[in-house]
Amino acid sequence: MSERAKKIFLAVCIVVPFLLYCFFYYSQMFKNAPFRFTDFESIVLKYGEGDELINQFDSATGVYKYLNTRDSLVTDTIRLRRDDLQYLHGKAAQLGFWNLPDDMTSGDTTAGNDVPRFYLQYNYKEKSKEVTLDVDFNGNEKMRDVAKTMVDEVMRVINDARDRQ
Repeated sequence: MSERAKKIFLAVCIVVPFLLYCFFYYSQMFKNAPFRFTDFESIVLKYGEGDELINQFDSATGVYKYLNTRDSLVTDTIRLRRDDLQYLHGKAAQLGFWNLPDDMTSGDTTAGNDVPRFYLQYNYKEKSKEVTLDVDFNGNEKMRDVAKTMVDEVMRVINDARDRQ
């Protein structure tokens, strides 16, 4: 076999299948990417103890209900800027929020054992991602930390937007 024939054989057997595989894999990944900022609609955050998620925020309506230090329910209107929403979307993509399981609750329903619970939902035109997290979740530690970080970031952005008003 000549030197040129060996190079052609090598290209046909190794390089061409690799390039075809890369094209197929990445084209499907980009085509099926459901969580794009252009399709982004709103964020919903609810938190409280146990099943009573009294504190709520919805970025679509801007309504923020929370308990103040005197345990009275306060309703406020907070509008997030496009930059805030883009930051939260980018943070979710960076941390891998889309890979978290939907249910990260402890499963302990003992009476009197109300632990803080957070519900975070990202809404898009065609899909949504929602995660329910208990603070004492005993599952994968990295996933718990990602979920806590996402909740903390959303709460920080909401508080920053409230301080701007």
